[in-house]
Amino acid sequence: MSAGASVLYDAPGPRARRRHAVYSLLVLAALVLAGWLVWRAFDDKGQLTAEKWQPFVEADIWQTYILPGVRGTLVAAALSIVFAMVIGMIFGLLRLSDHRSVRWVAGAIVEVARAIPVLILMIFLYNWFAKDALFASDQLALAAVVIALTVYNASVIAEIVRSGIRSLPYGQTEAAQALGLRKGQMMWSILLPQAVTAMLPALISQMVVALKDTALGYQITYQEIVRQGQQLGAAEQNTVPALIVVAVIMIALNWTLTMLATRLERYLRTRRRGGGTVLGVDSVITDGAAGVNATGVRSYPD
Repeated sequence: MSAGASVLYDAPGPRARRRHAVYSLLVLAALVLAGWLVWRAFDDKGQLTAEKWQPFVEADIWQTYILPGVRGTLVAAALSIVFAMVIGMIFGLLRLSDHRSVRWVAGAIVEVARAIPVLILMIFLYNWFAKDALFASDQLALAAVVIALTVYNASVIAEIVRSGIRSLPYGQTEAAQALGLRKGQMMWSILLPQAVTAMLPALISQMVVALKDTALGYQITYQEIVRQGQQLGAAEQNTVPALIVVAVIMIALNWTLTMLATRLERYLRTRRRGGGTVLGVDSVITDGAAGVNATGVRSYPD
C-alpha cells in the first residue's frame, strides 16, 4: 500500500475513477438542467425582469418593508437566544442534581418542552395572550414568538449542557473533590467552563435554529422578514424577487451569527491553551506561595 493510500477503504482503480468522473458529470448536468428549468419557469411568468427588481433600489421600499422585517427578526432572535441560554443552563444543571426528585421534575419539563411543535406553541400562546389581554396588543405576537422559541430552544440547550458536562473526564470531578471544593464551586469553576468550550459548536447550531424559526411568526402576524417579504411581493407583484432578497438576507444573518460564535469559540480555545482561563483543576491551584485562589481554596507550596 502506498503512503498516500487510504487505510479506511480500498483506493479506487482506473476504472472506478472513470466511473466516479462520469457520475460527477451526470450530477452536475442534472443540477444545471434543474437550475435552467427553474429559471425558465420564473422567466415565463415575468418574475425575473428588470421591472420586478426595480423596487429594491428605492429607499421607501426598504424603510417600509425590509428594514422593519429585519429588525423584527433580530429582536425576536436576540431575546429568545438570551432567555433560552439562561433557562437552558439552569435546567441542564438541574438535570445533574444529586436529588432524584429534582432530576425527574427537570427532565419531565425538558422532554415535554422538546416534544411540543414550535408553531403550535406560538399559535396557542398568541390566542391565550389575546384572550386574557396579558400583553399590549402591539406586543402579543412578539411575546408569543419569543416565549415559544425560548421554551423549545431552552429544552434543547439543557440537553446540550447536560451531555457536555457528563462528557468531561471523571478525573476532573474527583480531583476537585480531593481539593475540598463544594459542588457549586466545582461546577462553576472547573466543569462548566470546560464544557462550554466543548458545547459551543452545538450551541452555535441552536442559535441559528432560533434565528431561522423566527420566520414561523409569520403565522401569527408577527412583523418579521418573511412576512414583510410576502407583503412586499403582494404589493409590488414581484413575489419571487422579494423572496430571493429575503433568502439572501436570512443567509447573511445566519452567516454573521455563525462567524461571531465561531470567533468566540476560537478565542476561548486559544485562551484555554494559553492558560488564561480557569478551565481545569490545575487552574484552581495558585502558583507561588500560599494563598487563596478564585474559588476560595487555600493552596500551599510544596
